[in-house]
Amino acid sequence: MTKIKGIAEIVLNVHDLGAALKFYQEVLGLDVIGQPGPVFLRAGNPAISIPQMVVLVPLPTPSAPFMRPVPLHHLAFELDPTDFEAEEARLKALGYELRYGQHPVLPSRTMYVTDPEGNEVEFICGV
Repeated sequence: MTKIKGIAEIVLNVHDLGAALKFYQEVLGLDVIGQPGPVFLRAGNPAISIPQMVVLVPLPTPSAPFMRPVPLHHLAFELDPTDFEAEEARLKALGYELRYGQHPVLPSRTMYVTDPEGNEVEFICGV
């Protein structure tokens, strides 16, 4: 059996690095921990030895648009249950159209937005 401790990084190809960086850094609040070239953003506890990261890899210009369906179904970020409503209100105030769903196996609350590249971004918390 594997001894995997968690997910270290999710790497996304992006057409517009500026728009993607603005979304993940300014809207989601992820901290840039490395660049240029691919941009590495911390997406979790800064005290752990191998950070959880979202990595934005700029595609060469010009690159063809992504075709549907895209290989990545969605990525999900865990929220503390006490922060769910505040994050929901903040995203709405920023003009994001939220979608809701029910996780098929976890008792949870979920909401979704779309990033600038068309990726679905989920926010999830336990109930």
